[in-house]
Amino acid sequence: MSSALPELVDHIVSPHDLILDGTKIGWYPERIAAWERGEKIAPITMDVAWTRKCNYACGFCYAMLQASEGQEITRDIALQFLDDAAEIGVKGISLISDGESSLVPFYAESIAHGAAVGLQIGIGTNGRVLRRPMLEKILPHLSYLRFNFSAGTREGYARIMGVKQTWYDEVLQNIRDAMQIKRERGLGVTINLQLVCDPKDGAELLPFAELAQRLRPDYAIIKHCADDVEGHLGVDYTQYARLDETFRRIEAMGDRDFRIVVKRERIKDEGRRDYARCYGPPFITQMSGNGLIAPCGFLFNQQYKAFHIGNICDTRFRDLYRSDRYWEVMKYLASPEFDPRERCGPNCLQTQTNSFLFHYKAGRVSLPTGAAPPHLGFL
Repeated sequence: MSSALPELVDHIVSPHDLILDGTKIGWYPERIAAWERGEKIAPITMDVAWTRKCNYACGFCYAMLQASEGQEITRDIALQFLDDAAEIGVKGISLISDGESSLVPFYAESIAHGAAVGLQIGIGTNGRVLRRPMLEKILPHLSYLRFNFSAGTREGYARIMGVKQTWYDEVLQNIRDAMQIKRERGLGVTINLQLVCDPKDGAELLPFAELAQRLRPDYAIIKHCADDVEGHLGVDYTQYARLDETFRRIEAMGDRDFRIVVKRERIKDEGRRDYARCYGPPFITQMSGNGLIAPCGFLFNQQYKAFHIGNICDTRFRDLYRSDRYWEVMKYLASPEFDPRERCGPNCLQTQTNSFLFHYKAGRVSLPTGAAPPHLGFL
């Protein structure tokens, strides 16, 4: 395999070419090699938000466990952050962190600006405010658009996501509009629906899959719930096994142009880890909607202040990245003193990246060969 990083291009993506987890890190051999030499490396992906506010009240939302001190991110600070991310070598920015970023007035401008400075931009959103005029502005600049739609029925949507039943229909129209704009303009953005599955809401799985099959986005995802060490969200991971037959039926509902993905690797392990070191944060770092930079969203909460790196409202991101503090935190997390099996909640964002790097360093997995998958800027 060539050591050169594959060129990232904008083109129409087949859903079956996508790799939807952090094992894509294997296509960054030069950055992995630099990391192994102990060099400072820029994150490949940053998951960020422009606000911690949200217009939904989803019962499974991990953001409820992430409260920390912070500030309001202004337009100028957000655009400056994107400039800094591009300057240091970040590849992809995902607006999917601990708030609904579409609520800020500079949302569309930030997406266009990020793309203009060379970043791949992806968004995860409840889609409530993404009506056609907004979609017309943002879709040409996006690599992916994910609608968080965690039910298949109107009643289930309202109950699980904490909103009015009428919002179900309104968001469905926004999804239809997004797909129509994509088709009419021949855009390369992939559009997907995601259901976050709490086992107690398993009755919503088939209706969701049937709805997605009718809507026909590029793909649909069913994924696990995350929880903290204390289990404050009350997710019973042992109950995913009883949904296995339903998952199998759903996976068979895809076809050549449409894919339904059940993230089984994150479900079948019941939240257990197969790695003992946290190597992922230098490659995929997170920012809270209050400006806080931390190695991962699990550590946003104020009780983990010892791992907080700084705030972009106080210090430019490029300066935080170059600071001793940034690398002290990263090195500690990767050390034997920090065992994620004991100190972290189940199914964190970096799980697949951590697992790949842990087993790669142990010689149990190799770097991939062949053509790089699409959306390489998002781990």
